[in-house]
Amino acid sequence: MSLGFGIFLFAVGAILAFALDVTVSWIDLKTVGYILMGAGFVIVIIGIALIARKRSSTATTRSAVDPVSGEQITRSERRDDIV
Repeated sequence: MSLGFGIFLFAVGAILAFALDVTVSWIDLKTVGYILMGAGFVIVIIGIALIARKRSSTATTRSAVDPVSGEQITRSERRDDIV
């Protein structure tokens, strides 16, 4: 969701900064466009970092022999590292 929203903000900012030729007395649309483009870029970078962090995981496998029955016991755990 953050990637899509960042791209949307960047696109709206580019339209305001480069495509519109409208003058409003109380706000500078080019400055607002540049601010939206910057915010969109930052949100896309944060979204990429969050996606990369979600994909890291740890798999642990332990094997042991039960002293009573002599059977081999294998235990596997998979954990996502989300800090």
